Amino acid sequence: MRNNANGVQVRVVLADDHDLVRSGIKALLSMVEGVEVIAEARSGQELITLVEALSPDLVMTDISMPGMDGITAIAHLRQSRPGVRLLVLSMYDTVDFVKRAVASGACGYLMKDAPPYELEQAVRSVMATGSYFSPTIAQRLLQPSEPTVGEELTQRQIEILSLIAAGKASKEIAFELGLSSKTVDVHRARIMERLQINDIASLTLYAVRKGLIKP
Repeated sequence: MRNNANGVQVRVVLADDHDLVRSGIKALLSMVEGVEVIAEARSGQELITLVEALSPDLVMTDISMPGMDGITAIAHLRQSRPGVRLLVLSMYDTVDFVKRAVASGACGYLMKDAPPYELEQAVRSVMATGSYFSPTIAQRLLQPSEPTVGEELTQRQIEILSLIAAGKASKEIAFELGLSSKTVDVHRARIMERLQINDIASLTLYAVRKGLIKP
């Protein structure tokens, strides 16, 4: 955090691929004393570039963005900029997403449908204590839950499953991930074996339930 004539200033980089969402969040943060949005990103890769160039105090990022997603960007920033606080701002309220975000290095998780005053609470709490979770998220984390997708599958398998569920064929997946079609087919078979699922329709339902794709 920086000290200026008005006291401590929290410098924020905001990441979301929807311009209206970013503008709304930025407007709300502009009304919070001592908080300044210094840059905005539309993708995970752009977020990393801005953070490494500007060294903000706080990153607020969505999860679902084109190219590199927010969770991957968080994992990278946790390694390259360990002093930066990383707060997820998302529409996804599944335990899977929250656990994956925290495992990657996020110190907080705020729902996009939270009331405006909670945005300030989240910023203050993350900067003061290093943690903040929306009440609904905190409650879900305390409840018993089934294994997360990250506990059942490897990161590569999660990537392939997401693309399978999105309706892409093995050749398309292979091209996108830089793999051979045979390797993709091997991963598909192992995914089905691990999850004890025998058809693509059931794989897609699993991906939707785990929040890997939108229904």
